[in-house]
Amino acid sequence: MSEGSALPDNISELLDAWSGGDREAWNELVPLVYNELRGQAHRFLQRERAGHSLQTTALVHETYLKMVEQREVRWDNRRHFFWLAAEIMRRILVDYARQRNRQKRGGEVEVLPLDSTFQIAAEETEVDLLALDEALNKLARFDAQQAKVVELRFFSGLNIEETAEVLSVSPATVKRDWAMAKAWLFHELSRTDGN
Repeated sequence: MSEGSALPDNISELLDAWSGGDREAWNELVPLVYNELRGQAHRFLQRERAGHSLQTTALVHETYLKMVEQREVRWDNRRHFFWLAAEIMRRILVDYARQRNRQKRGGEVEVLPLDSTFQIAAEETEVDLLALDEALNKLARFDAQQAKVVELRFFSGLNIEETAEVLSVSPATVKRDWAMAKAWLFHELSRTDGN
């Protein structure tokens, strides 16, 4: 997935065996995917506010626990596995932000810095994580693939080609979906900010 990482070809077979009830397959799978999941978690946390108390290792471990609950999933391939891991990490961070905001009782809003990968407006430097999550959920109801493109590009830090591989579409499709999703999210988040 990320540059320089060569994942073994048998990940898809192990996922299939694990889904079929082979507990040993999970034990073989974990060391094979650990570094890639750690990279995903690191990219997620790079976009969190400074001083975020959830660490990369903790996010990976929480993701593992949630992945174990996904045993009924019929894995299409390893791309499906990493996409689901990205979605689970996003959910964990959103739940964490909600809990933190509840504890603060109306305190500061959890924000994510926007980098050049996801600049929806030149003047925008941060986005409210909960507002982004809500907007992505709304986008997914209209165009699930565009929402997945945003999730993989923004949260997992994948480039156009990697995103295309995960979604089994062409890079041109990812570029088009990315442009449309950014425009839609800019409009949606601007509308939310204006209310």
